[in-house]
Amino acid sequence: MNMKKNNSLPANPTVTSPAQTARAFRGVTFTVCCTIGFAFAALAADWPQQRGPNRDGKSAETGLLKEWPMGGLKPLWITEGLGDGYAGTSVVNGSIYTTGMTSNEIPQGVLYALDLSGKIQWEKPYGPAWNEMYPGTRATPTVDGDRIYLLSGTGRLLCFNREDGEIVWSVDVVEKFGAVVQPCGFAEGILIDGDKVVCTPGGPEACIVAVDKSKGETLWTTEGFGQQSAYCTPIVMERGGTRWMITITEKSVVAVDLETGAIGWTSPIDVEDKFQNHSVSPVYENGMIYVTSGHGIGGQMLQISPDGKQVEQKWTDEALKCLHGGLVLVEGYVYGASMSKKWVCLNLKSGEVMYESDGVGMGSVSYADGMLYCYGENGTLGLAKATPQGYELSGRTQVTHGAGNHWTHPVIADRRLYIRHGNALVAYDIGATPSS
Repeated sequence: MNMKKNNSLPANPTVTSPAQTARAFRGVTFTVCCTIGFAFAALAADWPQQRGPNRDGKSAETGLLKEWPMGGLKPLWITEGLGDGYAGTSVVNGSIYTTGMTSNEIPQGVLYALDLSGKIQWEKPYGPAWNEMYPGTRATPTVDGDRIYLLSGTGRLLCFNREDGEIVWSVDVVEKFGAVVQPCGFAEGILIDGDKVVCTPGGPEACIVAVDKSKGETLWTTEGFGQQSAYCTPIVMERGGTRWMITITEKSVVAVDLETGAIGWTSPIDVEDKFQNHSVSPVYENGMIYVTSGHGIGGQMLQISPDGKQVEQKWTDEALKCLHGGLVLVEGYVYGASMSKKWVCLNLKSGEVMYESDGVGMGSVSYADGMLYCYGENGTLGLAKATPQGYELSGRTQVTHGAGNHWTHPVIADRRLYIRHGNALVAYDIGATPSS
C-alpha cells in the first residue's frame, strides 16, 4: 500500500468553506448546546460511534435528498491535516470527533474535536499509533455522555474528557490481559453498555472483557474462551430477557451475556483460514443473525433460539463476501459490497440473492431515509435506493481530497454526509431543502 505521508502535522489544519461565516455561527450554537447537554442521550441526528446510533450502519434521519445534482455534491467544507489513518467519524451535539496519526519519528495517535464548520476545537495526543501493516489510526471514537472512549491500534484502551480531551484513564489491554496483537493492530469500535466499556483484547483467558467506564477497573472477562481478536466491532442483541454482545473472533461468532461475561453460544466461522479478518459487524433482526467474511468462505445466517442461548446455521452464501465495508439490513434484506466488486442484496430469511451489480465497485455502505450511501474504494460516492428490485444510482460524487485507501464508512448526521479519507475530512449537505 502506498500512503501519502505529511512531513509534519500542522498546528492549524487548513479549512476551506463556501459558507464560512454561516457555518461558524452554527458551530458556536451547537457548541453551547453541547456544553449544557452532556447529561442527555444522543440526539436522533447524532452518529456517536462506529456504524451509527445502533451500531447497524443506519441513521433515522428523514428529509434527505433522493437524487444528487448533476456533477455531484459540492463540499460544504474540507478540513485537511488530520494525519494518516482509517478512523471513522463520530458526531454528537454539534461536535465532530476523529483520530489521526502524526508523522513524528515515533508516530503518535491524536484525538481531534471539530465544530460543525470543520474548525478544530482541540487535539489530544494519546500515545504510539499503529505503524506496521497499513499504518495509521483505526477505530472510530465512541462518545458517551461527557466522555469519549477509544481502543488504539496498539492496544491502549482510553477514556477522554469530552470537553477538552484530557485523558481520564487508560488500560494497556496487551499487558493486562495477555492479548496477542493481530497483523493489522486493533480496529474495534468499542461498546459502551450501561456502566461498562466492553472490548475484545483476545487474551487467553480474556478474549472479551468489560471494565468500569468511570475508572477502567475490570468487571468481568470471558474465562475459558481464549480466541484472538479479529477487528470486529460488536453489536447488541436482546433475546430471552438478556442483553447479548455479538461479535466475531478469529474462528467464532460468539454471544456474551453483557451482565456477567458468560458465553451464551459460539458458532464456527473460517476455522481453516490463515488470515482471520472478520471486520464486518453482524446484522440482526428477529432472532436471525447474518455474518460474513471476505477472506473466508463467505456469509451465513444463524437462527437464535428464543432464550438466546442456542444457535443453528440456516443457510450459507458465497455472493456477499464482504471484507470490511459493512452491511445494512433494511426490511428483511441485507445490502453490501463483495470481494467480487459487486454490490449484493440478499433475502435474510432465505438467503436468496436478489441482485448483484457493479455499482461503485467494492466499498462501504451506510443507510438513511430509504437510500444506500455507497463509498467505493475508487473514491466514488454513490446514492442508490434500498430496494431488492435492483441497484440503480441516483447520484455520484468523486472524493478528491485526502490520500490513501478509500476505506472508511459514510457517516450521516444532521443532514450532512461526512467522508474521512486519509488526512482529510469532507462534509456535504444532503438535506432535501437548504440548511439554515
